[in-house]
Amino acid sequence: MLELILVYLTSFGVALYATPALIRVAILKRLTDVPVEDRKIHKRSVPTVGGIIIYAATVFSFALWYKIEDGMEYDEIYKSIEEFKLIIATSLVLFFVGVKDDIIGTAAVKKLFAHILVALILVLIGNIRITSLYGVFDVWDIPYWASVFVSLFTYVVVVNAFNLIDGVDGLAAGVGMLSCWSFGIWFIFAGNYSLAALSFSLAGALMGFLVFNFSPAKIFMGDSGSLIIGLFVCILAIKLIEFPVEKLDKFWVHISKPMFVIAAMIYPLLDTLRVFIIRTLKGQSPLIADRNHIHHHLIERGYSHVKTVCIIYGFTIVTIGLSLLDFFIPDANIGLIVLGGIALLFLFFVLVLNRKHAKVS
Repeated sequence: MLELILVYLTSFGVALYATPALIRVAILKRLTDVPVEDRKIHKRSVPTVGGIIIYAATVFSFALWYKIEDGMEYDEIYKSIEEFKLIIATSLVLFFVGVKDDIIGTAAVKKLFAHILVALILVLIGNIRITSLYGVFDVWDIPYWASVFVSLFTYVVVVNAFNLIDGVDGLAAGVGMLSCWSFGIWFIFAGNYSLAALSFSLAGALMGFLVFNFSPAKIFMGDSGSLIIGLFVCILAIKLIEFPVEKLDKFWVHISKPMFVIAAMIYPLLDTLRVFIIRTLKGQSPLIADRNHIHHHLIERGYSHVKTVCIIYGFTIVTIGLSLLDFFIPDANIGLIVLGGIALLFLFFVLVLNRKHAKVS
C-alpha cells in the first residue's frame, strides 16, 4: 500500500511541477487552441498540449515503481514484462498521433487507423482481450474470432469515447481520474500490484493536471492526453474483466466485473453512443465534431463549467456505487438494467433541461 501511495504522489508531483513550464513553452511557441470555430466553448487561446505532461508523469511513475511481485512464477514474470513492454510501445504510437494532431492536425481516418493498429497489437500479440461476457445477456465464453472482434471494437470505442468528451474544462481528466481510482481500488483488493500501480500512476497525473485544467483552464490536454487516457483505461478495464475469479475475496467475487467496468466509464460510453446515433440518423459521419454532447447541453442550459463537470462527476460516482449492489443481486442482466435505467434517467434530465431552455430563449 505504501508503494502505491508513492506511485500516486510521484505522478501527481511530476504533473504539478512540470505543467506550468509546459504552459509557458506552449504560449511562447504558439501551441494554442484558438477559438475560431462555432463549436468551441472557450473564448480565448489556451495551450493544448497538456497530454505531454499526463503521459510523461504516468509512464515515469509507473516505470519507476514497477516491480515483479513476490511469489510469481517464471511464466507470470515473463507475461508481466511482455505486457509492460506492449503497454509502453502502443501508448507511444497513440501519444505521437495525438501530439501531431494537437500541433498541425491529423485526418480522422488516419487517427482511426492508428487506433486499430494499436488494438491489433494488444489483442493479437499481447493477448489482452475479452474472452467472455461473464453472464451479460446470458453469454459466457465466446469463440476466438468473436473475442478478437469484441476486443478490437472495445479498444476503438473506449479510446474515442474519452477523446470525444474532452470538451469542457476538467471533464475528461476528472472522469478518467474517477475511472482509474475505481480500477486501482479494485486491483488492490484483487492483490495485483502492477495493474493497481498503472491505475494510480494515471490517476495521480490527472489530478496534478486538473489543478491547471479545471475551469478556467490554463491548459487543455488535447488528443495527446485524451487518447492516452482512453488507451490506459481500456487496458485496465479488459484486465479487470478477465481477472481470475478464484483470486478475488468473498465480496468482489459476487460483483459483476463487466458491470463494474461499464459503471466506471458510464459517461464517455453513454455520451458517445448518443452522439453517434444522432449523427447517423442525420446522415452525418459519426466522427464529425459538433456541439451535441451532453456536457454541451448543460453549458447551453446555463450551467457553468464547474457545475457541469461536478454533475457528471456525481453521476459517475453514483453509478459506480450502484454497480456494487450486485453483491446483493448477483445477476449481471439485472445490473445492466439498473445501470441502463440510471443512464437513461440522467439523459432524460439533461434533454428536458435543454428543451426548457430552448423554449425560454
